[in-house]
Amino acid sequence: MFAFRKLHIVAHLLHGMFTVATRFPKATPQTRMELNRAWSIEMLRRCGMKLVVHNDQARLDSGALVVGNHVSWIDIYVVNAWRPTPFVSKAEVRQWPVVGWLAQQLDTIFLQREKRSDAKRIMHELSERLKRGELMCVFPEGTTSAGTELLPFHSNLFQAAVSAGCPVQPICLMYEDGNGRQSEAPAYIDDLTLGFTLDAMLRDKPLTAHLYVCDAIAAGADRRVLAKDAQAAVETALRRMQAGLSVAPVVEEEAAHSADLEGLTPGH
Repeated sequence: MFAFRKLHIVAHLLHGMFTVATRFPKATPQTRMELNRAWSIEMLRRCGMKLVVHNDQARLDSGALVVGNHVSWIDIYVVNAWRPTPFVSKAEVRQWPVVGWLAQQLDTIFLQREKRSDAKRIMHELSERLKRGELMCVFPEGTTSAGTELLPFHSNLFQAAVSAGCPVQPICLMYEDGNGRQSEAPAYIDDLTLGFTLDAMLRDKPLTAHLYVCDAIAAGADRRVLAKDAQAAVETALRRMQAGLSVAPVVEEEAAHSADLEGLTPGH
């Protein structure tokens, strides 16, 4: 059964390549965006996932640096199913079969993280694109996490918003399983492979991808302050969505506290 579902997903990826190669060259920016969004929604569906967007009235549609927490490779399709946005991505993604080619055609900026000199190039390109009124999306944690907690936001790429004088729009991603619990199945962490996380998602389906749109933050003059404010906004959104789950997640402190109480509770 998994093999059939995977073939269904691969077929959709190939269809995406065909669409980009044949329809994008003559398409208007609006048509490209609509094609990207429709394709991404279908990609989520084939992965057993639906999208729920919270606070979408706060969305900015031009000239903003979108920043969010990073859980999985599927995050990109979740964001594009909401509102197609070019990304800054690690250079390795460009070498991925099919996915890398699609990312390149969709105006992704690839960052060679091991080269410090590349950061200046990225910053300049980001800033110029923001000044032109474009949207760009970055994951300032710098890596993926299980999604239950945030990693510290690196402030480097926030300089692009400061230089362009454009706002930052934080977003928060969270995945929920069919039992009302936060799902870590999509998490693309440690030594897990893309194929492993895909199997985990298909096994945990149906899944819901939650995307919370936070209020925009003015750029200001200090990238570190901007990064701190953006992280606080994403943290608040994550806690708000976790509180709305049918089964509340257990954080490490609560788990430790429960373990301490277990030996003191009558009948245990």
